Amino acid sequence: MTVRVRFAPSPTGFLHIGGVRTALFNYLFAKKNKGTFLLRIEDTDEERSTQASTDAIFEGMQWMNLNWDEGPMPDGTNKGPDAPYYQAQRADMGIYKKYIDQLLAEGKAYKCYCTEEELEENRQKCLAEHRPPKYSGKCSHLTEEQQKELEAQGRKYVIRFRMPQEGDVEWDDMIRGHVKFASKDLYDLVIQKTSGYPTYNFAVVVDDHLMRMTHVIRGDDHISNTPAQIQIYRALGWKEPIFAHLSMIHGPDGKKLSKRHGATNVVEFRNMGYLPEALKNYLALLGWATPDSQQLFAPGELEEKFDISGCQPSPAVMDPEKLNWMNGEYIRATPLSRLTDLALPFIEKAGINVSGVDRARLEGIIGLEQEKYKLLTEIPDLIRFFFEDPVFEQEAIDKVFSKPEAKKVLEGMIQVYGNLTDFTETNLETAARAYAKENGMKAGQIFHPVRVAVSGRTHGPTLFKMLEYMGKDTVLARLKNALQYCK
Repeated sequence: MTVRVRFAPSPTGFLHIGGVRTALFNYLFAKKNKGTFLLRIEDTDEERSTQASTDAIFEGMQWMNLNWDEGPMPDGTNKGPDAPYYQAQRADMGIYKKYIDQLLAEGKAYKCYCTEEELEENRQKCLAEHRPPKYSGKCSHLTEEQQKELEAQGRKYVIRFRMPQEGDVEWDDMIRGHVKFASKDLYDLVIQKTSGYPTYNFAVVVDDHLMRMTHVIRGDDHISNTPAQIQIYRALGWKEPIFAHLSMIHGPDGKKLSKRHGATNVVEFRNMGYLPEALKNYLALLGWATPDSQQLFAPGELEEKFDISGCQPSPAVMDPEKLNWMNGEYIRATPLSRLTDLALPFIEKAGINVSGVDRARLEGIIGLEQEKYKLLTEIPDLIRFFFEDPVFEQEAIDKVFSKPEAKKVLEGMIQVYGNLTDFTETNLETAARAYAKENGMKAGQIFHPVRVAVSGRTHGPTLFKMLEYMGKDTVLARLKNALQYCK
């Protein structure tokens, strides 16, 4: 069996982090089994589906490097033999109607003319009788004459699937184990709306069959849909795929992940400064683990090690602190040239003009504190003082410039550094230490005032490399400017 799996989002909003994890697990399952990963856009919700949401799906998937083997492409083309991959287009082609007509002809589906008011009345009756709200089947035995009469009155109809009521619907879930539903608890669900468009539960069955899906890996919020879909498969004479239902993602408070927990849109994570490979690594560990609980994965390693048997049925908890730690690990492992490319949009957004800065120098400046970064968004503020006059922290002024020797140190270092012809890290440090020794001072008494004078901060990157990247003219100007803060 050649494995075929799909990610089938509805374009009714942003690409949720839970959806991205579903896409990731399908992608990894396909790669591990040398199968095919397909993208399909399930846009049969005419009112809520938008092109902007579809574009966001493409954008998020491509940023995460979850490249699909078959499906629609952002430029409007299709890749694969089963185009189109938009359900609305497939509906307009009559692909679903063919199978709706088959079920109607075989008596496995029927027209339902119930109004919204009648359906609500039935729902309230069920609740009053302490029964699950379930369609009564009122229209399931209408004669052709009765149907014509209702249509003559202007009544519109949906088409309902006639749900078998005997026995159980059961399957062996790859994550949940054996799952069983009593058929009597299921209801005659709508499979075609008054608009003529299919509903989700019907279209997904038809498309998964026609696109030859071998496995359906999705969130466990779909478990309640699965028995009805299995019955539709069987009514059409098709074999259902193997199902695997992933655990939900919860916030730190144990409740379903939502906006109140912070970012849930994958593009927001990009804008917050996360690397796609770090987010990919982190999401893979939400509800899945290797036997040895490996935490960090080299490029291509997730694709090799992913095994769906490692997926857990209990909810996974989103932990921002762990994600930040992991992102920091990936930043540290990122080659400086790529890190600079990744940081540039954030630097420009922060209003720092580096357009005329030598590339090697810019990379060097960014690399000075590469070990500290956890998010790309932290980089601009940590390098800003290289390109703009420093803003002095009050703590730095009080702690360093209030000392009696501070003014003497700055005046002395202005002279020392003014005489240096080779303004390099080694020479800068040698000169500073020599000045300290000549004046009977400790090295720290020299280093701290110089650092604060040029950066405005008491902490920062390696001092003398920092001075080298600033350049002689800038360093001298800032040392002179800082004299005004000394007592």
